[in-house]
Amino acid sequence: MALIDSHRNNLSRKQSDLTKLLTDKAKEQKKISDTTIKINRASEAINRTKSTSTIQSKLREITRYEKDLANSYKKIADIETKIGKKNKEIQDAQTKVDKELASIDKKRKAEADKLRREQEQNLRNIGSTLQHHNNLHTETRYQIEELKNIPEKIVVLFLASNPIDQQQLRLDEEARAISEMIRKSKHRDSVKFETCWAVQPIDLLQAINEYKPSIIHFSGHGSDNDEIIFQTNDGRTKIVSKEAIVQTIMASSDGIRLVFFNTCYSKNQAEAVSEYVEATIGMNTSIGDEAARIFSSQFYSSIGFGLSVKKSFEQAKALLMLENISEEETPELFIKEGINSEDLIIVKPKK
Repeated sequence: MALIDSHRNNLSRKQSDLTKLLTDKAKEQKKISDTTIKINRASEAINRTKSTSTIQSKLREITRYEKDLANSYKKIADIETKIGKKNKEIQDAQTKVDKELASIDKKRKAEADKLRREQEQNLRNIGSTLQHHNNLHTETRYQIEELKNIPEKIVVLFLASNPIDQQQLRLDEEARAISEMIRKSKHRDSVKFETCWAVQPIDLLQAINEYKPSIIHFSGHGSDNDEIIFQTNDGRTKIVSKEAIVQTIMASSDGIRLVFFNTCYSKNQAEAVSEYVEATIGMNTSIGDEAARIFSSQFYSSIGFGLSVKKSFEQAKALLMLENISEEETPELFIKEGINSEDLIIVKPKK
C-alpha cells in the first residue's frame, strides 16, 4: 500500500471516530433536555399539591433526575475532551496527507522537469548535429532503417543437471560451446544465454518466471521411461516424469517458443510438449556427450544467424556428419500443428 493511501485511511478512521463522538454527545444532550423536562414537571406537580407524600415522592424524583443530569454533563465533558483530542489527531493526520501529497506533487514536478530538460537537451543536440553536420543526414536515415532490422531480443535458458550418482557429463563444455557459437553469430546481441546449474525441480518454474525465456534447453540425463533427471538437495538423482514436464511447460508457455531436450530418450517428451509451444527437439535414443555438444552449439549458431528452426536443425545434423559422428538421426524436431517449420524464425529482424 502506498504511503499516501495509508495516511488517507488513517484520516478516514479518525473522522469516523469524531462522527461517533459527536453522535454520543448529541445523545447525552438529548438526555439532558428530556431529564430537565421531567424535573420541571415534577416541580410543577409539587406546586399543585398539598399532599406531603406526593411532595416527598416528587422530590425524590427530582433528586434522581438531577443525578442523571450530573452524569450526562460529566459524560459530555468527557466526550468534549475526546473530541478535542480527536480534532487534534485529525489535524495531524490531515497534515500528513497534505505533506505526502505535496511530496508526490514535488516528485512528479521534478520528474516532469527532468524529462523536459532531457527533451530540450536532445532537441539542442539534434539541432546542433543537423546544423554542423548536414552531410550526416543520409547516414542517419540509413541507420534508422538498419535499426528497424535489429532482431528482437530473446533469452535461451540453459538448465543443467548432472547428479553425482549418475555418469558425469561434460555439460559445462556444452554450455561454453553454445555461448561461443552464439557470440560468433550475426545477431549475437539479440540472443542472451542464461545458465542454471544443478537444477532441482523447485528451480524450474523459478528460472522460467525470472528469465522469461524464448527457448528452454534441458541438458543432462534422461531415462527410457520418458523421464528427465534433476537433482535433490544433496546432489543425487531426482526423477521427473514426462507428465510433470508437460504440465510445467503448459502452465508457462506464454513467450516460450522452443523447448530443446538435449537428454537421452526425450523424443516422447518433446512430442508431448510440442502441443503447447511452436517447436521442440528431443532424442529418440541415447546421445553421446560430443554429439550433444556439437549438435546443440551449431543449432544455436544457426538460430543466431536468423535461420529458420527447420534449417537450423538440418545444419546441426549436417555438422554431426561433417565431424564423422554417426548420430545425426538421433535428434528429432517436432512442430506445433498449423506451423510451417521453414517459416519459423526465432531471431527474426523486425519489419
